Amino acid sequence: MTAAGVGAVTVGLYFRDPHVHGSWGICPLYAMTGIYCPGCGGLRGVNDALHGHFAAALGSNALLVPFAVWAVWAWTAWWGRTSGRRIVGPPSSRRWAVAAGIVVLAFTVVRNLPGSPLAP
Repeated sequence: MTAAGVGAVTVGLYFRDPHVHGSWGICPLYAMTGIYCPGCGGLRGVNDALHGHFAAALGSNALLVPFAVWAVWAWTAWWGRTSGRRIVGPPSSRRWAVAAGIVVLAFTVVRNLPGSPLAP
C-alpha cells in the first residue's frame, strides 16, 4: 500500500468508528473459525490511538504499539536512505524475523485461550 493509501485509511479510521459492529466489515478468519487473528482489534486500536486513548489501543490489540513503533522506525530509515541520510533501521536479520514470528504466534495462541485478557 502506498503512503497515500495508508494516509487515506488512517483519516477514514479517525472519522468512521470501527467500534460500531460491521462499520468496517468483519474479520473473515473470525467469521469462519471463531479464532482471533493477530490483527483482530487493530482497526479499533488505531482509532483509539488517533483519538489519544492509548490504553484503550493497547487493550484492543497489544501488538499494535510495538508494530507501530517498528513501522515508523522502518519508514524513517527508508526515507533517510532515499534522501541521502544515514538512518539506522530496525534489525532485519533472520533471528529477528524468527523471534517476531514466535511472538506473533504466541500472542495469537494466548489471545484465543478462554478468558484471555488479550482477546479483542
